[in-house]
Amino acid sequence: MLRTIRRMMRPWLLIPLLTAFAAAQTAEQHTARYLESIRKQPPLLLAFVHALPKGGDLHNHLDGAIYAEDLVDFAADGGLCVDRTSSRLLGPPCDSCEDYAAKPAARCSYGDHVLYNQMIDAWSMRNWKPGDESGHDHFFAAFDKFGLASHTHPADAIAAATNRAGMDHLQYVEFMHTADGGAAARLAGKVQWNQDYAKMREALLAAGMKDVASETAKKLATEDSRAKEILKCGTPNAAPGCDVTVRYLYQVLRGLPHEIVFAQILLGFELASSDPRFIGLNLVMPEDWYVCIHDFNEHMAMLDYLHTVYPKVHITLHAGELAMGLVPPEDLTFHIRASVERGHAERIGHGVSVMNEKDPIGLLHEMAERNVLVEIALTSNDMILGVSGDDHPLPIYMKYGVPVALASDDEGVARSDMTHEYLRAVESYRLSYADLKRMARQSLEHSFLPGQSLWADTKLVFRTAQPCAGDTAGAEKPSAACENFLASNERAREQWKLEAEFAKFEKKY
Repeated sequence: MLRTIRRMMRPWLLIPLLTAFAAAQTAEQHTARYLESIRKQPPLLLAFVHALPKGGDLHNHLDGAIYAEDLVDFAADGGLCVDRTSSRLLGPPCDSCEDYAAKPAARCSYGDHVLYNQMIDAWSMRNWKPGDESGHDHFFAAFDKFGLASHTHPADAIAAATNRAGMDHLQYVEFMHTADGGAAARLAGKVQWNQDYAKMREALLAAGMKDVASETAKKLATEDSRAKEILKCGTPNAAPGCDVTVRYLYQVLRGLPHEIVFAQILLGFELASSDPRFIGLNLVMPEDWYVCIHDFNEHMAMLDYLHTVYPKVHITLHAGELAMGLVPPEDLTFHIRASVERGHAERIGHGVSVMNEKDPIGLLHEMAERNVLVEIALTSNDMILGVSGDDHPLPIYMKYGVPVALASDDEGVARSDMTHEYLRAVESYRLSYADLKRMARQSLEHSFLPGQSLWADTKLVFRTAQPCAGDTAGAEKPSAACENFLASNERAREQWKLEAEFAKFEKKY
């Protein structure tokens, strides 16, 4: 009888224990449990990752970030024409809007749904299907088709891309932008190429490279100011993009002749040394194109030399945006390691072909030891390289302790956004809430913002730096020592802001 009574009492005794356990759980643990509960419910999962604070987007090409619908508006505003056969933008004069016209004005597409849809599909991956044209070729061909619109509307592009970032719960973006409008390339044409990089640098500086840097900085300041006007920043109707911190990576076009590539790299170093808007540089254009492959080692040598002249300038490089069959096997074996060791890259964009490198496990250990972050672009890697799911190295990087952060790459051309990058990551790799939070934190930890980090340690746990050690990260009123630390360090301020956003987000669950 006594045993029976005890059995009957057990559920009642458990209730206070369960209540105490639930109360003891942190907001972060509640949020993690909620994510697990909706993992197989895509609509709820989408809402969750949309609202998730995402920190920064460190790999974002400004030209490729613009959705084609915006580009049509830019083209129409600029009075541009479109080749009806190829959808390539052309300068005026334009033909009439009749169906038979070969070169109608871009504005004609507003009243011609066939032309409009044709332009959207040609300028993005919308409705692309495998066939005669690969995803790789369709993707990269789009830039030449809409280039006139994006190049002539930089302020509108900055405003559109920044606002989309704000709507996507990002707080920081580093835009890759060839902001000089070709001035460095024109300057290179006035100087005799010299394989002695020191003499080549001296010749370019003597020819006016610092003036190019100064004019580029002024031009970008004007574009930034105009973008803020478009977003109505500082007014009651300010757009979400007004809350996003924006910095720029000077974008070097590595598929051009070597004298131009050197001039652009030099300009990138000069800009990052003189204008706080520019916080580093990157080399872009398809890694598998002939010049990019043929001149790869030369490009690393250029970076290696200029890094000695400008050792404080940050470098991030596209490397390993390759897959078996796209290039000969030997070209898969060294790009990532060379970019880290010779190119002095602090971050790597893509890194898809890492397991094809010589001694890939050794390279992974080296990247983890050097704290080299990989900017992971899942949608882009799927569309361009056909690499996704279990074939993608994201889980391998995480297994070996290499820091990673999700990135959008070219979200306008890809028809994606950071929310869907996170959604793809969760669905493909069953990432936990702790994984997502770590990626968002790492995006700001490895940003090129000036100042010290909020974190003294990020390997296993995120431990705050000494001035803020006694504070709850993200608290509304930090201690005096912590407040002084945050005031002096922009990177730490952005990280503190992210922690505050996480606290608000986790209260919902």
